[in-house]
Amino acid sequence: MKAHYPVVLAMMMMAVTGCQSHNKSDKLETNQPQAAGTFGYDLEFLKKHKETIVLTAPDNPDAKALINPAFQGRVMTSTATGDAGNSYGWINYKLIESGEYQPHMNGFGGEERFWLSPEGGQFSVYFKKGQTFDFENWQTPALIDTVSYKVVGSDASSVQFQVNAMIENYSGRMFVIEINRKIQMLTKENMADLLDLPALENVKAVAYRSTNSVTNKDAEWKPETGMLGIWLLGMFRPSDQTTIIAPFSKALSEKPLITDDYFGKIPSRRLVIKDSTLFLKADGKHRSKIGIAPRSARNVAGSYDAEKGILTIIQYDLDPQGHYMKSTWELHKDPYNGDALNAYNDGKLADGSQMGPFYELESNSSVKALKEGESINHRQSTFHFEGDKAALNSIAQKVLGVDIDLIGEIFK
Repeated sequence: MKAHYPVVLAMMMMAVTGCQSHNKSDKLETNQPQAAGTFGYDLEFLKKHKETIVLTAPDNPDAKALINPAFQGRVMTSTATGDAGNSYGWINYKLIESGEYQPHMNGFGGEERFWLSPEGGQFSVYFKKGQTFDFENWQTPALIDTVSYKVVGSDASSVQFQVNAMIENYSGRMFVIEINRKIQMLTKENMADLLDLPALENVKAVAYRSTNSVTNKDAEWKPETGMLGIWLLGMFRPSDQTTIIAPFSKALSEKPLITDDYFGKIPSRRLVIKDSTLFLKADGKHRSKIGIAPRSARNVAGSYDAEKGILTIIQYDLDPQGHYMKSTWELHKDPYNGDALNAYNDGKLADGSQMGPFYELESNSSVKALKEGESINHRQSTFHFEGDKAALNSIAQKVLGVDIDLIGEIFK
């Protein structure tokens, strides 16, 4: 493999011990090759290249997820309808197949990956001290890019990872940390409880919850030298009829605290704010990103693919009054005034190249000054629903506050 150039210093416990799935249900439902875009296709592909763990919901053998220890315990993809069903996560087949590491970042894909914040600013862990904040200097730390995470427990519906490391920020503060991450498949009863829904009927569903923690193993963290946050990012398959839905609250700020110019102004044909909901086109054809501050964010967001009839929802821990790391590529006057929620639509760069296409739903943890032995924690649940349109509409109205037909028509 090509050499990798991490921003981190030394890291401990890099090696993964034998990562064996305790779930033997990774045999395909049929001996026939599965079509591209299906869960079975992605299962066979990943098994050829990396150790792959298959998790299955306790109450439904067709609700599955693929987890990859070599890619920091990320959820690569999931399905609600078995091996022949839709595969929801975006996977970078070309990069994985190459077996080579890329400079700056390895975009392997996956519908939920573990990262650390902040990305930019004086407390960044993606830029070395004194460097200018430009692409040539940006480097994703190996800890969240190429390091395998050790499996410390698993069963048919869950897996738990752990890694210990040292990582330095732009200001020269060294953090000694322990990361723990658990992925747990959810039952339909779990889903209904979490989303405050009646019993789920007339829909196929899959959901999982990730529980993540970062524990300080050294001296107390201080605001003046920086802190770390947990950042979860999900990459999904786009389509011309997919729309991101981000409801927001006016309870703590009448003016929505929304950032919509990360990569320049987003055209109105791609971004619509209606009442208390933001809609962003997720076709993978125009690079754009939004962020919602914790005082305006709600603890849910989602997307709807009107072409395939797939409703996706993320639900995450939110502290409306908390401190969140700011990640823009500049020195910050207020580094703890960042976003709780982000969403991204991929598109071509200035040189015409493109990693995807994909779109992302992202959530961030709040941060605090940890004493030795203390932890920050962040949970996120990801749900996918397919089936009867009336049933999907009921879920969308209850959880996101929008009508399915409105979502499908917003950019027409």
